[in-house]
Amino acid sequence: MKYSSSFNIGACALLRCAIMLAPSLAMTHATLAQDRVDAKSTLRFDHFRDFDALVAQSKELAAAHPQLLTYVELGHSSQGRVMFALLLNNPKTGSDSDKPAMYIDGNIHGNEIQASETVLYTVWYLVEQYGKIDAITSLVDRCAFYFVPCVNPDGRATWFAQQNNSSTSRTGMQPTDDDRDGACDEDGPDDLDGDGSIGLMWRRDPNGTHRRSELDPNEMESVPAQPRADGSIRRGDWSIAGSEGLDNDGDGSVNEDGPGGYDMNRNWPAGWQPDHVQNGAGDWPFSYPETEAVGKFVLTKPNIAAGQAYHNAGGMILRGPGTPTREDAYVGDRAVYDAIADVGAQMLPGYRSMVIHSDLYPVHGGFVNWLAETLGIVSFTNELWTDKRIMQDGTTPNAAQSELWRKRMLFGQTRSPLVERQHPTLGAVLVGGNTKWSSRIPPSFMLEEECHRNAAFTLFHAAEMPRVSFGPTVVKALDGGLYEVTLEIRNDALIPTRTVRAAQAKVGLPDRVTLTPAASAKILVSGVARNRFDRAFDPDHETPTTVTLESGVPSRGSVFVRFIAQGNEGDAIAVRFAAEKATDLASSVILRATVSANETPTPATPSSPQP
Repeated sequence: MKYSSSFNIGACALLRCAIMLAPSLAMTHATLAQDRVDAKSTLRFDHFRDFDALVAQSKELAAAHPQLLTYVELGHSSQGRVMFALLLNNPKTGSDSDKPAMYIDGNIHGNEIQASETVLYTVWYLVEQYGKIDAITSLVDRCAFYFVPCVNPDGRATWFAQQNNSSTSRTGMQPTDDDRDGACDEDGPDDLDGDGSIGLMWRRDPNGTHRRSELDPNEMESVPAQPRADGSIRRGDWSIAGSEGLDNDGDGSVNEDGPGGYDMNRNWPAGWQPDHVQNGAGDWPFSYPETEAVGKFVLTKPNIAAGQAYHNAGGMILRGPGTPTREDAYVGDRAVYDAIADVGAQMLPGYRSMVIHSDLYPVHGGFVNWLAETLGIVSFTNELWTDKRIMQDGTTPNAAQSELWRKRMLFGQTRSPLVERQHPTLGAVLVGGNTKWSSRIPPSFMLEEECHRNAAFTLFHAAEMPRVSFGPTVVKALDGGLYEVTLEIRNDALIPTRTVRAAQAKVGLPDRVTLTPAASAKILVSGVARNRFDRAFDPDHETPTTVTLESGVPSRGSVFVRFIAQGNEGDAIAVRFAAEKATDLASSVILRATVSANETPTPATPSSPQP
């Protein structure tokens, strides 16, 4: 089946809705309604998995689809948990290394748990819908996918198993001396109220800023300073005392040296800076076993043409650079990035297309920056959950709307009641408030939609990996048994076979066209013409049977290879196009004039390409 470059089923994101609205497709809708019944695996996406369940269900999915999916181990984390990948490829259409491939990962920050769910959903959707949805079947047949659902196993496991808030356990778990007192991880969070989360503490204060609400004693309300008749100032009874916890090391600070304390998304070679410049960067690029394992894996896959990393909050489609000094790495490919991200902004309500350093904050040593700037791979980071999804109209909820959401839609499940505890240094304190589930994470009933929309955007991105074919060929008879042949190699996808960045930095191998003449024929010169009808080209006399395409085949464009052959009419010239990030093509040209030397060319079509 010929692949549709527009992926015209709404990039899958609105597929079910479109089918439901089309009466003529009632049978198709009835079939899709049975998808879960007919699925070969038991996976569901209405809940979150801890790390052990993530591994087990990834193995289950691979076992259910052995013809497409392979589970492989890449190494182990700092605490010995497995680093694993899922390789998706249809071997009936070729080896994964011979196809354009997309790399997709998530959960480099341990608290960003829906990132892993989104990666696993993408795998699940591809394998379960293969053979059912034409666009999915065609995509899987044409491309390969490499999935790493969890880059930070220790951080994910710790987030689920131990006390945290919505922003902690972001780090890996290699012991780190955050407060530089000579000890590692000695003053972590303490769950004083036993709710499994780290909330806030309030201390008694005669000049406090807050008081407990009379309407809801689990709420604290601000109290403005009010002058009394005697000239004194009436204030509240409580003031915030920071994060729930104890000063375990007696240095006057609470929770300042918890587990880990670094950021694996600052540990990649692109623009890496040491810790005093980029906090959390580690001792050197790839200094952590998790980043080293992923880096080694990626570097063994030169066919990766697209990259996607999932994070957790903000509703963003981010591209690099992380710092303005590296903007030149994107100049030549900016139109490709913008075209893909603009479609994503339409598919993902509340999301914005953004540049990391200018629209967010500076990042040295980020992962997608390494993919894009060092390896020349068109890559994005998606920040998933956005509070704009609460309102369903693209607006950000105000305080009253957020409170209504928490109380009436989530039934108060994301907040613990305020309870009084005796603190060894602060005396009586109130502890409670938001739990680790309270923000940055979608409620479980909205998880599958978030997974699906982001997966659909990623599959649109994958669908725009290089898609090459031979165009019409012009053969012109010259004097003396010579023939001038002009070949077109075209790419109707957004991503070029070789990005401008890759060509400029000379990353990987350039594309090549190899010409193999019949025994009675000879290639005299070859080169590249600007277009089919251009009379000038730069001929290569030294290696005429190989044409090197340093810039590859451009985004939705063509290159024209021209050569002069000497031979008999009817001689065949075998032609092979090879590229690291596109499927190779093979064809042949017959030395038989399609135009005479004085005619305007009417292109002839070459024989059908062979995989």
